[in-house]
Amino acid sequence: MRAILHSEWYKLRKSKMIPIIFAGPLIGLFIGLASSFDDDFGMNKWFIVLLSMNLIYALLFLPLISGVFSSLICRYEHQAGGWKQLLALPVTRGKVFAAKYILIMLLVMAMQLLYLSSIYAVGMIKGYTDPFPMEIVLKSILGGWVATLPLVALQLWMSVMFKSFAAPFAVNVIFTLPSILVANSKQFGPYYPWVQPFFMMNTGGSTEDVFFIPWDQLLTVVGGSFVLFFIGGYLYFQRKAV
Repeated sequence: MRAILHSEWYKLRKSKMIPIIFAGPLIGLFIGLASSFDDDFGMNKWFIVLLSMNLIYALLFLPLISGVFSSLICRYEHQAGGWKQLLALPVTRGKVFAAKYILIMLLVMAMQLLYLSSIYAVGMIKGYTDPFPMEIVLKSILGGWVATLPLVALQLWMSVMFKSFAAPFAVNVIFTLPSILVANSKQFGPYYPWVQPFFMMNTGGSTEDVFFIPWDQLLTVVGGSFVLFFIGGYLYFQRKAV
């Protein structure tokens, strides 16, 4: 597995991955710096800036950029018989699929940590003197990462299925854009996988739960869709003709 991960990382290094990792955090930084707030809110300013930055980052850029990672990680295999060359090596299909998934999740975590740096940078530039709520912010960062588990699984499945780079990304866009409307729906919002990153990063949710959503919602929506999408993609890759 370590050798496969090293090989996948080497291929990603040759792609335009680094600018993409910085794209989301930089956009969040600009949003935070451009936002202006009334000083009479009477609450910790870090919470206010976090709410404004998460609104765009967690709803749109986190799901979309994770889909770009999934498309990039399968790009070389779709060119010039890459799947045949890879699977001719003494590796199993299951380990290849798992390695690609693990590497994407590590990239998403790296982007989340950079986003954490952006949050802190906004406060430092604006001169916030309120105490930095590290526990709440880390809860938000980790929650957003966990919420991408099923999305990355589905996007990797689509990336394995389609040869075109644009096809899996288009599927991701189609399901991500409605999140803006679904997030305001009490009927559909709690069950829509693409809006879960926002719910799990939203510090306005309940702070008594493991993340900012109820435990049953975390298990059923995030956990259930992860199992469904990961097993579906895993089985498809096992049967994929190369």
